[in-house]
Amino acid sequence: MSLPPEFEDEAKRTLHRYLRRHREALVWKVRGLPERDQRWPATPTGTNLLGLLKHCTVVEAGYLGDVFGRPVPDAPAWLTEEPSDPLADLYATAEESPVELLALHERVAAHADATVEELPLDGLGHVPWWGEQGEVTLHQILVHLLAEYARHAGHADIVREGIDGLVGMAVGSENLPEDGVDWAAHVARLRDLAEGSAAEPTDRG
Repeated sequence: MSLPPEFEDEAKRTLHRYLRRHREALVWKVRGLPERDQRWPATPTGTNLLGLLKHCTVVEAGYLGDVFGRPVPDAPAWLTEEPSDPLADLYATAEESPVELLALHERVAAHADATVEELPLDGLGHVPWWGEQGEVTLHQILVHLLAEYARHAGHADIVREGIDGLVGMAVGSENLPEDGVDWAAHVARLRDLAEGSAAEPTDRG
């Protein structure tokens, strides 16, 4: 049974609002840093802020573009072609500047927003790389993208905090306790707890 139109509209607005919020959080984490810090690999697998932005740009262009027969117009070749490097969407090449990648992300996001606004939640698309499960609705894709963005915005949270201490989801909305927290003491307490715990791996599942 389908939802009444007013509930469907509200459901789509809610999903779309959260998608925009996670997008904005990710962009905020990338901006305001020297290019070296934007590119710097922060984990053993190379996680970096500019790579997270590029990856989300590629993913959104595919899922809210190609999947619904609405490819991003005038997209750079690397956004649409199969890359020879399987890690190509996880870092920016020397020729791909932060300014260009931020501008492309903004353009892809605007194109994706138009897809969301113009299609109903039960609008059909096809994800070729999902095989037999490839027939999808806009609702499925919005939920999928929300999970994707939330995961990578979380990665960006940790990477950016390690660079210059910036935390939170947006300017003026740090999403953490405000004044009066002694973070150094808090971290020291956590280290003491960790040091006092069992050294062997545990499995409580």
